[in-house]
Amino acid sequence: MKKNYKIDVDCPNCALKMEEAAKATAGVKDATVNFMALKMIVEFEDGNTPEEVMPEVLKNCKKVEDDCEIFF
Repeated sequence: MKKNYKIDVDCPNCALKMEEAAKATAGVKDATVNFMALKMIVEFEDGNTPEEVMPEVLKNCKKVEDDCEIFF
């Protein structure tokens, strides 16, 4: 399952860091961040729900960019 999320990120480099952090999160199959559109697309591994995984994605993103936001 894939879902789109609105994000708040300040620069393209920060967006790349967020993408890498999201991809490293358990339950995430793939993630892409589009800085220009301020969107994150997350594909979840089978058996994982967005409600379970997205709080962890946000935590991991905040470890690399503490002022980022993901709206879910």
